[in-house]
Amino acid sequence: MKAGADYTRPDTEFTVPEQFENTVRTGAYAADDKWWAAFNDPFLDDMVERVVSGNHDIRQAASRVMEARALLEQVDADRYPQAGAAANASRMRQPFVNPFTDQADAYEAKQFSLSVPASFEIDLWGRLARASEAGRAEMMAAEFNRRTVIHSVIAESVTRYLETRSLEARIDITEKMAETARIHLELVENRHERGLAPVIEVHQARRTLAQIQSRLPALRQAAGLSKQALSIMEGEYPESADRIQHPVYAFSIPDPVPEGLPSELLNRRPDILAAEARLEAASARIGQAKAARFPRLSLTGAFGYSSDSLKSFFTSQNEIWNIAAEAAVPLYDAGRLKAGQRAAEAQFEAQTVAYARVILIAFGEVEGALLTRQQQIERRDYLAVYLEEAKTTEMTAADRYYRGLIDYSVVLEAIQSRYQAEMELVETESAIYANRVRLHRALGGGWDHVLTVSHP
Repeated sequence: MKAGADYTRPDTEFTVPEQFENTVRTGAYAADDKWWAAFNDPFLDDMVERVVSGNHDIRQAASRVMEARALLEQVDADRYPQAGAAANASRMRQPFVNPFTDQADAYEAKQFSLSVPASFEIDLWGRLARASEAGRAEMMAAEFNRRTVIHSVIAESVTRYLETRSLEARIDITEKMAETARIHLELVENRHERGLAPVIEVHQARRTLAQIQSRLPALRQAAGLSKQALSIMEGEYPESADRIQHPVYAFSIPDPVPEGLPSELLNRRPDILAAEARLEAASARIGQAKAARFPRLSLTGAFGYSSDSLKSFFTSQNEIWNIAAEAAVPLYDAGRLKAGQRAAEAQFEAQTVAYARVILIAFGEVEGALLTRQQQIERRDYLAVYLEEAKTTEMTAADRYYRGLIDYSVVLEAIQSRYQAEMELVETESAIYANRVRLHRALGGGWDHVLTVSHP
């Protein structure tokens, strides 16, 4: 018999849809743990392996699981008989006066004992069983927290890696644009020396080159800091140099997000599982607190030997033993035990609210990532057209300028437009990749093998 009710999953008090709002169809999906493989980048795969093996947050979370497991073993031990051993050896000298001779004398005695005491609490109301349930749920919460840390650290490191690659791409674009501006400067200077261009156009070309070059230090600083942060996540000394030489921004765009992602994918999200484990532990604590208000029945006993001589120590004449049953009934404690039960019930209510909040936040993160993805892809499509037109405009403007048909300011504007288009396109693609990571993080992983469910 166990005091208190067994745990049941509470109602979240809001409707959970079968699929997310920003998808179209309903589908069944099998989880893919290595979701970062969608980027098809072996350097990224190697980086994740280094992070998982060397990250200090992950190692700390693993230690907490070991602690929770040890605490559970402590709690479980209370449900079994407890036995020990006690040994004693004593020698006593007691002076006295001999009544027959009126002379002082002394009495000496030796005593040896060895016993094995034992005790066992009969769990009539399930207090110990509920404590064990709570400890097991708390251990699972620690394990799910460890998985949450791993999932979060991987997502953060992948985001940092993609950000670094994006910064490298922006540095590469800026260096190429600076080279283009330098070529234009040389051509303008040649035209000026031949009297075909005023000196102001030379200054304009120099200004454009310096403006583009001025962006390189900030970009290189950001890339270096990002690489240092990534090294720390790998558990290594922060370095701004590349550990592995790789092509600039060489990974491919991941496959599109499948339509109709089912909301059941959130059932594997570790922070939700951890919140429910804490809720289950709080439920068991109510039963534990309630059982503490009922009588306790314990059995105690001991068996051993006691003698004044070691020669005949282990004989039946020297056996000692006792057995007893003890009942402890709480009669008056000024409401301490009742208050403990109310506190456990309040904690359960708090954990119920926390559990519902975690689920709601998770849905918000998924829906936000799906909606953001749609808008980012639309923006990328517009920017791709913008970039192509900017390249054409730059080539046309340069050709017309060197033929003396337009002013150089038109060329400068075209150069700036192309540079802005290239930078915005890379930044938008980087945002798409980062949002893809946020979606995997919100879903608790990836997906694979889409099975479309037909509807009548």
